[in-house]
Amino acid sequence: MTSVHPPPTSGRELADPPTDGISNLRFSNHSDHLLVSSWDKTVRLYDASANVLRGEFKHGGAVLDCCFHDDSSGFSASADNNVRRLVFNYGKEDILGRHDAPVRCIEYSYAAGQVITGSWDKTLKCWDPRGASGQERTLVGTYPQPERVYSLSLVGNRLVVATAGRHVNVYDLRNMSQPEQRRESSLKYQTRCVRCYPNGTGYALSSVEGRVAMEFFDLSEASQAKKYAFKCHRKSEAGRDIVYPVNAIAFHPVYGTFATGGCDGFVNVWDGNNKKRLYQYSKYPTSVAALSFSRDGRLLAVASSYTFEEGDKPHEPDAIFIRGVNEIEVKPKPKVYPNTPA
Repeated sequence: MTSVHPPPTSGRELADPPTDGISNLRFSNHSDHLLVSSWDKTVRLYDASANVLRGEFKHGGAVLDCCFHDDSSGFSASADNNVRRLVFNYGKEDILGRHDAPVRCIEYSYAAGQVITGSWDKTLKCWDPRGASGQERTLVGTYPQPERVYSLSLVGNRLVVATAGRHVNVYDLRNMSQPEQRRESSLKYQTRCVRCYPNGTGYALSSVEGRVAMEFFDLSEASQAKKYAFKCHRKSEAGRDIVYPVNAIAFHPVYGTFATGGCDGFVNVWDGNNKKRLYQYSKYPTSVAALSFSRDGRLLAVASSYTFEEGDKPHEPDAIFIRGVNEIEVKPKPKVYPNTPA
């Protein structure tokens, strides 16, 4: 009989990884292509299944985020304040425009046909990549934020913006003139990551203090009663609780369960509806900086990359692991109800 739990393995390590901290990685919606941004000033495109580096662009500063446009082109957000479009087939890049400070986050909305960027200049900008190269023709709008933008997430026409100072703004992309909702994080500490539920009903938000909050857009009392937060990525040592930042959240595209990655080097898989942990993968060599499931949920990309939460110190090399996902790790377990007497 085969064992239900596969032997502990980190997954297959990608060849030609970035040479400095990995800021983000994302699978394509169309294939097993993987886009990776790094502090080494590069954006790299891999074929994760074939373990081949397909292309690379070098920028003028650290690259803090990236996202796909289609299978062989994407966008990048850089510490040199520029927003770029990258076409890997032709090795061609254009600058869509710029912010007044490093660009921290970037998303492409298929619904709106726009690129959305969030910066440490305390603004959100929307760009039309169909415009000719040059800021005046591609910039759709600039939207002031209460603080520096730390994380963005999109689902359909909804955009969630998490900033410094624990602010959360929720927008409808069809009317960006003001936020649909202005919220405050229900967690006491700095926000690290926000990701919308695939079903569009809310978002998960993680903090630097080993916690994740599960939130809902619907402001009715019944919906708000469903929200909760939970502790994770912690350990007890000699009677002390050691707490780690939760850097990454990734939802499974089929089951709606989600993985979290922390500075403790662990990836945990959670069933948010049933408030249960489904799985913990064996420990990675250093902090888990970013996570992404492939479009069919069969692969999970894990960035094992020290995030300097304890300052400059010797650390394991930056690496990207591609692991096959077993259904038992991500599928919610059916609820078992006790037999009620007749």
